[in-house]
Amino acid sequence: MFAYYLHDFDPFIFHIWGDFGPRWYGMAYVAAFACGFWLLRVLAQRGYTQLPVEQVGDFITWGGLFGVMLGGRLGYVLFYRPDMLRDPLSVVRVWEGGMSSHGGMLGLIAFTFWYAWRHKLRWTNLGDNLVVVAPIGLFFGRCANFINGELYGRVTTVPWAMLFPKELLEPENAAEAQRALIAAQQVDPRLTTPEALVHGLQAEPQLRAVLRPILTPRHPSQIYEALLEGVLLFTILWLVRTRTRQPDGVLTGLFFVCYAILRIVVEYFREPDASLIAGFTRGQFFSFFLIAIGLAFIIAGKIRNRHAAL
Repeated sequence: MFAYYLHDFDPFIFHIWGDFGPRWYGMAYVAAFACGFWLLRVLAQRGYTQLPVEQVGDFITWGGLFGVMLGGRLGYVLFYRPDMLRDPLSVVRVWEGGMSSHGGMLGLIAFTFWYAWRHKLRWTNLGDNLVVVAPIGLFFGRCANFINGELYGRVTTVPWAMLFPKELLEPENAAEAQRALIAAQQVDPRLTTPEALVHGLQAEPQLRAVLRPILTPRHPSQIYEALLEGVLLFTILWLVRTRTRQPDGVLTGLFFVCYAILRIVVEYFREPDASLIAGFTRGQFFSFFLIAIGLAFIIAGKIRNRHAAL
């Protein structure tokens, strides 16, 4: 038997009091925006984009707020959790997690189109440089998912599998959750709900021994996604952007195609977080559309053959 690692990261960087304080989830967005600003500024200084260097901060800030945050949250609600519309306040509680990368991409597309029109820039040129830095945001986002112990992988027996206590919060694991509660109450009788049990793991280290024989080892799919959708995708796009000269729109198309393929692959290791569509997970299903959109961008870019002036 492997001594699988039991995930017990605290989602808070530090606690000011009680459950109030800065979270790693929020810090991930701050880090993503900071790195995105720096990298896009480098591309602007080298002449890869029509966006003036002095406007990079403005574009990244509003793109992050209206594209990533608003688009990502609305995408999560509409694509994965439409039941949240019954409680409108839950939609704005982004610090609790729940963002859709597909929704964030659609939000950024809409914002980039508007920004390019407003400032008389070529939309495809602006988009080509934005997608080069976008994987950095995906990387930090997936790291935040891992720290939160959410969006974990499917059951497996690989040596690097991990135990994620949040599986006890899923309705289909009600029987395991009840077993865990019965055992956990021997340690702390105040633990009467699965939420309290997961939350109490930080304060009661003895609970780890209680949960180990109950939890199922799973793929750390958040790490897979961080490496594939983040590191690998960024490397591909950065090399194509800086080592080759492609027509406007081709990089945007390449991003959609590569992201979709990597997402389809990694979804086979990730536990579905919504009902399947035609046998595919939601992430895979929506990615098929991204491949079509990406190919359309590549073909249109090659036909128009418009280049950024370097």
